[in-house]
Amino acid sequence: MRRVQRMTWLAGLVLLVGCEGEPSGSSFPGADSSTVAAAPQPELLADVASAFGPVRVESLATGLVNPWSLAFLPDGSALITERPGRLRRWSQTHGLSAALGGVPDVVAEGQGGLLDVVLSPRFAEDALVYLSYAEAGAGSLAGTAVARARLVGDQLESVQVIFRQQPKQETRHHFGSRLVFDAQGDLFITLGERGQRIEAQHLDSHLGKLVRIHADGRVPVDNPFVATKDALPEIWSYGHRNIQGAAISPHSGVLWTAEHGPKGGDELNRPLGGKNYGWPIITHGIDYSGDEIPEAIGSAKEGMEQPHHYWPVSPAISGMAFYDHMRFPAWRTSLFVGSLVQRTLIRLEIRDDVVVAEERLLGDLGWRIRDVRVGPDGAVYVLTDEAAGRLLRLTMAGVKS
Repeated sequence: MRRVQRMTWLAGLVLLVGCEGEPSGSSFPGADSSTVAAAPQPELLADVASAFGPVRVESLATGLVNPWSLAFLPDGSALITERPGRLRRWSQTHGLSAALGGVPDVVAEGQGGLLDVVLSPRFAEDALVYLSYAEAGAGSLAGTAVARARLVGDQLESVQVIFRQQPKQETRHHFGSRLVFDAQGDLFITLGERGQRIEAQHLDSHLGKLVRIHADGRVPVDNPFVATKDALPEIWSYGHRNIQGAAISPHSGVLWTAEHGPKGGDELNRPLGGKNYGWPIITHGIDYSGDEIPEAIGSAKEGMEQPHHYWPVSPAISGMAFYDHMRFPAWRTSLFVGSLVQRTLIRLEIRDDVVVAEERLLGDLGWRIRDVRVGPDGAVYVLTDEAAGRLLRLTMAGVKS
């Protein structure tokens, strides 16, 4: 395998400025906090106007430090990751817990830290939780890793790393990463190119790839590059920049992803096995300097896929969730996507897998929207990525539950 040229940490720090609106600091305020918050009553923040009538916005928890993801447990409580490296549990009755034990060590620098959390499709039987995070390597290297562990009370036990992005890099940005299980129980992992743009085109590294593995880390025999010489068999699709949103459509069963463009050109894709999504050879954006991307030849090239949908001006899209619950039928054709730079919750109207309309919510609150999930109660739950982040709940005002 070729040795990828590594950028220095100083150069990586320079590149962080302005990148997807991400904080560029190497540490987090309150990173050693482990206090237990008393369970507050939901705080009504606003009733905001929307296409389907007022949306009630409630704050359920405050004081989260750069929360990144949440996953609902069968009892209605939720696990929440904080990028400094904490996994916490929230419930309506008990509020936020202290940090759970057994979480792997993370590199909490730049855009790195503890990232996504999902439950095993067989959680009721195996109690397994999956985490993605920035993992330290030799010297100053770091890379995206995925571990699974059994949740026992407030402790993770039998932690096992099932995937490591190779090669690790000195940069501290573009780690990805979202975790999504498909209907067969296989795990998709989204991976950024770590600022090494052209590596997204090379099949002998994980940089800028979407990978698919079995739940225990083994490679599915029907992955598209299993028989390709010098290609990593985990790779599902390539030519990606930095995917920070992913969800399976409840209507088609197809995986959708939300990918940061550079300055302009944020993308929604439906990545198919073996396909090349173009970065950095084709893009609908430019560099943060205002110059063209050096490797880019334009916005299209034969053999490279066009985005399913894109934004000429980047909202800096992050977590996403399809709405598929009977509580609010008007939302059942909606895809909710978080925006970091434009600080809104984007609601896309989807008809026959095509985006036909767009609505912006929560913009007046001014918070970076990192993740969005649909709860078991049919409400929409949102995490704000701030040093004092919040867990929000959105419902349709006046609609009977």
